[in-house]
Amino acid sequence: GRSGAGLRALVTGCGLGADAEFLAGLGFDTEAFDVSESAIATARGRWPDSTVRYRTADLLDPPAELLGRYDLVVDVFTVQALPRDVRKTAIANVGRFVGKNGTLVAICTGMDEQDDNVSGPPWPLTRAEIESFATDELIQARLVDERDADDPGWFRWLAEFHHVGKASGVRFADNSG
Repeated sequence: GRSGAGLRALVTGCGLGADAEFLAGLGFDTEAFDVSESAIATARGRWPDSTVRYRTADLLDPPAELLGRYDLVVDVFTVQALPRDVRKTAIANVGRFVGKNGTLVAICTGMDEQDDNVSGPPWPLTRAEIESFATDELIQARLVDERDADDPGWFRWLAEFHHVGKASGVRFADNSG
């Protein structure tokens, strides 16, 4: 029920395009990228009439023209797919796409700090890692730890960060109860 009319969105690590198409369906002027050329080709093939601008790009070395431009940046399960030795760079780069007054939404599998022996991929994020999306320019607005009732050891982080100049624009209701 939210409208993205007049707003720009970016989906990082877009894979086959479902999240990007969802945002475009809400009216966002949407761009999406993935490091995998075959994923981008598949997304374009799945959505031949799409308004989404798909491209191949590397989150670890992002194109300068994408930085600081978006009202909404969405990262769903991308950072967790990357090895820990590059994760700090990836997290910092995701935040660099957010424009003035923009919002970043990050969704990933989580793990408790004491469970740091998970072999991956994926490599779930700890609370410290998900909170590290916050910077001097991005403040954490919401962090939800969604536990699976059948497997409380497995959970997801849903995090929202706002550019410090945030006055209006895309905001998401806290449905965490």
